[in-house]
Amino acid sequence: MQFTDLKTQYAALRDDIQARIQRVLDHGQYIMGPEVQELEAQLAAFTGTRHCITVASGTEALLIALMALDLKPGDEVITTPFTFAATAEMILLAGARPVFVDIEADTCNIDARLIESRVTPRTRAIMPVSLYGQVADMQAINAIAARHGLAVIEDAAQSFGALYQGRRSCALSTFGATSFFPSKPLGCYGDGGALFTDDDRLATAAREIRVHGQSGRYLHTRLGVGGRMDTLQCAVVLGKLPRFGWELQRRHHLGERYRRLLQDTAVDVLTVRPDRDCVWAQFTIFVDQRSAIQDALQAQGIPTAVHYPRPLHHQPAYGALCSPESCPESVKAAARVLSLPMSADLAEGDQERVVAAIRSIAGVRPRDSVA
Repeated sequence: MQFTDLKTQYAALRDDIQARIQRVLDHGQYIMGPEVQELEAQLAAFTGTRHCITVASGTEALLIALMALDLKPGDEVITTPFTFAATAEMILLAGARPVFVDIEADTCNIDARLIESRVTPRTRAIMPVSLYGQVADMQAINAIAARHGLAVIEDAAQSFGALYQGRRSCALSTFGATSFFPSKPLGCYGDGGALFTDDDRLATAAREIRVHGQSGRYLHTRLGVGGRMDTLQCAVVLGKLPRFGWELQRRHHLGERYRRLLQDTAVDVLTVRPDRDCVWAQFTIFVDQRSAIQDALQAQGIPTAVHYPRPLHHQPAYGALCSPESCPESVKAAARVLSLPMSADLAEGDQERVVAAIRSIAGVRPRDSVA
């Protein structure tokens, strides 16, 4: 059983992807070829944003967004410690300081109710993470940002295609930043990512930053990076886009099916708020005695993963940013989360096998406690 079944996906898309790649090999424009602009136009239309800027990775997308905001030393960016390191890593590399705010226990997304108390005169931006494929409470976050004149950067590396109050992830704030890492809901066959914005000035800045700050060939008007997404990776994503709508439907179906099948088991399932959906970049549950459950599942040939086993404020590189006792919900989640096999091509028989194994290992709830 594959944790993320990319082989079945490729088998379904082989002809389209190979044709797209061959077209690039034929024209030979491996950097900033026509597929780059074609993909950007299609992704902007899909999300409903004015601008899409493809970049080298989801990590690079965060860095370029922060650089476009022209942060200064001492500036602060509010974010969550329960995320992959790239979120805080890019804030520090941009010269700012991450300020960690705890998560909601049932969604693992940043708790918007706690954000405003952490705003200071040095705060420049809020960077919520749309973890596991579900968007954070962007309405509340944007309202806080508006009151204090802050930018909002959605770290949407795991949520491309998700809906929040009828609008797409990446089209909800100052910037949306996503990743096309192969295992993401929409992935390429290497590294890739994209930035989305409705702000013309910020879009221009981002486009210049991704090519070493050039506003014209060899005219460097700002500090930049080598942050382009190469043409071949854009071609791969273009080959995948026609099937993406079906894949989103499958992810929703399989996610709800997991939730239903696990309802009577002695595990807790992530909450999905009623005003949004989840594209289940990872199908994540909460378990006690996680290591023992992982070992037992592995013995039955069922792969699992932990996203993430240690919150950032407990990591050596970031521990000095705040007290280890802060953000207790992040600490609790890090000890209990477990991600199960999930992708659009997950066979329902395999899904049933996963659930049966969990039921046999973790047990079931007493009948009067099942909702």
